[in-house]
Amino acid sequence: MDTDAEVLIAGAGPTGLLLANELGLAGVRTAVVERLPHRTGRSKALNLQPRTVEVLACRGWPAPVLDRSPALLPAGHFAGLPLDYGALDTAFPHQIGIPQARVEEFLEDHLAAYGVPVLRGRELRSFRQDADGVTATLFGPDGAERTVRAGYLVGADGGRSTVRRVLGMPFPGRDGRVGMAVADIELSAEEGESGGPGEPWRLPDLRPDPAGVAFLLPLGDGVHRLFLGGPEQQGVDRDAPVTADEVRVALTRCPGPPRTLRAVRWASRFTDASRQAERYADGRVLLAGDAAHIHAPAGGQGLNLGMQDAFNLGWKLAAVVRGDAPDGLLATYHAERHPVGARVLANTRAQMVLTLPDPDAVVVRELLADLLTTPEANRRVAAMIAGTDIRYPMPGVPDHPLLGARAPGVRLPAGRGALLADAPSAVAAAAEGWADRVDHGPAADGGEALLVRPDGYVCWAGRDEDADGLRAALARWFGAPRSLAGSPEGRAPGRPR
Repeated sequence: MDTDAEVLIAGAGPTGLLLANELGLAGVRTAVVERLPHRTGRSKALNLQPRTVEVLACRGWPAPVLDRSPALLPAGHFAGLPLDYGALDTAFPHQIGIPQARVEEFLEDHLAAYGVPVLRGRELRSFRQDADGVTATLFGPDGAERTVRAGYLVGADGGRSTVRRVLGMPFPGRDGRVGMAVADIELSAEEGESGGPGEPWRLPDLRPDPAGVAFLLPLGDGVHRLFLGGPEQQGVDRDAPVTADEVRVALTRCPGPPRTLRAVRWASRFTDASRQAERYADGRVLLAGDAAHIHAPAGGQGLNLGMQDAFNLGWKLAAVVRGDAPDGLLATYHAERHPVGARVLANTRAQMVLTLPDPDAVVVRELLADLLTTPEANRRVAAMIAGTDIRYPMPGVPDHPLLGARAPGVRLPAGRGALLADAPSAVAAAAEGWADRVDHGPAADGGEALLVRPDGYVCWAGRDEDADGLRAALARWFGAPRSLAGSPEGRAPGRPR
């Protein structure tokens, strides 16, 4: 197939950039197109949840990301009610407080290692797909039109996704009912000094208040993030500028001493609209991140949900492009991620209700606050918000505690699967035909062997006598063994044919 790219990604946010890194790691010829001519530097989302940090750790990336982070938060929150991340089974029992812009900067810079271009100032306006690929029409900064041919197109172009609209994908849900805004602001010189990296980040105060909600978070260098949701933000068009007067009113509601606004660097309105694409894939076009789901930013889950979409999709799409994929592999992207997205939409809607100054909602909030003082309830909700309790449906022993769950601490820097089993053994020998796609490592304590997918989830667990079960799992997730898939000569592991 004569193509400009094997995969074309629309959108250079965290979702699109992480997906591009995953495809680049697998040797897939990928290009990213982005409507904006350059990175804006706007902070936008502000955190990485524990599961997202584990995702980065799978590839050996958390250290450079941490270098760009001003804070670690050992807690999460549900509608402002604190959640103890220290109780989670993870090497990263905290949120990383980091503006989205710094995450994007790292991911885009890392693409240079794979030669994946980010074509900025190119707006994807239309496309058509056929049995062999997708033909997209791009408009450049000079207005010139260009046609690009790709094997697959991924829409990671945000909540107002052009890819989703052109695809005609239903986007059911409900419109927003509560208006809110965020702003990156500078305070007067004396007040701004407290916004340095030494000032701790805090969980938001979201207790219901008829006057509205407002809180400040230091971003460093004298810049603060202001969240505002009061009477002034209701019934206002989403595209209307956030005014300096709105910011000043919100500052008077923030706890602490009076503050003087010096400048608004960036501001944006949003609502609690909640919608999810009916399907995450249609033929050779796929959706990820906000293009696939929108919700209120309650609990700090949005950026994380999109990045985890990308991590689930990347290795599967790469296997399809290489010709290694078994039948139905790409369909598991929607099957696994759509329920995860639906659950986030549900919990964010619940959180928004608990922030409203409605007497009945206040009573429910007080009841939940009491329940969350019990360790088990707190741990369960914390794992949901942190993303560490995700468990995908897998064939095999249904009540096995690890099957379908993530494998904490496993490093997969090459983006390949891993069989964790002692050698020599029957299961180690059974996996030899997949050595070009699955690495081998020692079994964990207890001697039980685990097969781990490239996204860090356990897809088989057993002992030496279950070699047949292992072969079935390898074929299901990694395709036919080398002896049946064709000669590996001239094809390096993890590279396209």
